[in-house]
Amino acid sequence: MDQEAIRDARKLGVPKMLLLGLQHMFAMFGATILVPILVNSQEFPLPLSIQTTLFFAGVGTLFFHLCTKMKVPAFLGSSFAFLGGFAAMGAMNAGIYAGMAPAEKLQYACGGIVAAGLLYLLLALVVKLVGVHKVMRFLPPVVTGPIIICIGLNLAPSAVNNASTCWWLALIAMAIIIVCNIWGKGMIKIIPILLGVVGAYIVAVLTRQVDFNSVKEAAWIGFQPFITDFGGSIAKFDLSAILVMAPIAIASMMEHIGDMSAISATVGSNFMEDPGLHRTLVGDGIATALAGLFGGPANTTYGENTGVLVLSRVYDPRVIRLAAVYALVLSFSPKFAALIGSLPSAIIGGVSFILYGMISSIGVRNVVENQVDFTNSRNLIIAAVILVCGLGFSSGLTFQVAGASVTLTGLAIAAIAGIVLNAILPGNDYEFGKDTGHNSGSLGKY
Repeated sequence: MDQEAIRDARKLGVPKMLLLGLQHMFAMFGATILVPILVNSQEFPLPLSIQTTLFFAGVGTLFFHLCTKMKVPAFLGSSFAFLGGFAAMGAMNAGIYAGMAPAEKLQYACGGIVAAGLLYLLLALVVKLVGVHKVMRFLPPVVTGPIIICIGLNLAPSAVNNASTCWWLALIAMAIIIVCNIWGKGMIKIIPILLGVVGAYIVAVLTRQVDFNSVKEAAWIGFQPFITDFGGSIAKFDLSAILVMAPIAIASMMEHIGDMSAISATVGSNFMEDPGLHRTLVGDGIATALAGLFGGPANTTYGENTGVLVLSRVYDPRVIRLAAVYALVLSFSPKFAALIGSLPSAIIGGVSFILYGMISSIGVRNVVENQVDFTNSRNLIIAAVILVCGLGFSSGLTFQVAGASVTLTGLAIAAIAGIVLNAILPGNDYEFGKDTGHNSGSLGKY
């Protein structure tokens, strides 16, 4: 007999509530900290802070709950969808970005994340005014699916380069993740990324491949960089950076809608209606813009925590808020951040091998589950143009606007081309919510 669902965790007592919150923290932890680890790697490289990331994951989650009337049991962590944007910003070397220090490039990238967060607010306003069905007509799976595929494939060389620093260690990380995800039970199946990182890290320590000098020098307690170096962490704004980062919000917003559908189905409450999709978009958008403003990555709703809801059958949002508080506490430890930062590049590469491939695979799943008909020439043309733009413009497209140099990345060009073609080509018969296919899964995390 199935365990009865619990909607008020207080009746379980404080100790069990604290443990449930800890379980949710473990579920989100591996993916959330992996974003700054990857962005700090030699393939990007931009100095995104682990402390800042954890801080705004906690703050963003609490703010999201406030915006959604404390009703939606969702955790907001780092979005992997924006890794392609960070990679593009790290490689930018034209116009004002020529010779620019990585720390300043990160500030401009974060300015683009602020703009992406504001796009959430714009979509929320449109959803409130005209309804979700009319909005989604312009963002069907034939557009969002190929864009997601491009995000993963653009990142593939980074995974290979990192893994090549020590193939056997990368393979250990990959093997642990695969075994835990395929054959694991319960919580083990929920946190394969975290277990893969920890298991491979223990092997690296035993084989003396980890340098602990930075860990020894770091303080146990300290503020995040956006507090200690306020001016050096505040976002800067430039049209090129905005055009690199902001279009990625199209994919992450579709992920958000899918996650809201999944959480609603899991809990048995229609959160799309109450508190409403417009409120959840506002919460996610402001959390993303706030994080970007102070040097953090974009946030997104986390499917891992939905998995924990299924596992525990405790649907009380209070336990999610406890996980957010735990993230806030950990964000005040530079020593903890230094320990995470000591991960060898090969482990990052091994994790990325699976992660980046899964991002593209989720794009394929988006197309398959929604039964996109590729015998239809219209759909074939839209997908073809998106894929060629996303993969072909490897160096982007630079042009002058009013005397200023503007650069569009391949992903930005692909997104614009896909939306425009979908709008002008006749025969768009996509209807959002027609079946369960619109729950496209999660691309911001494993």
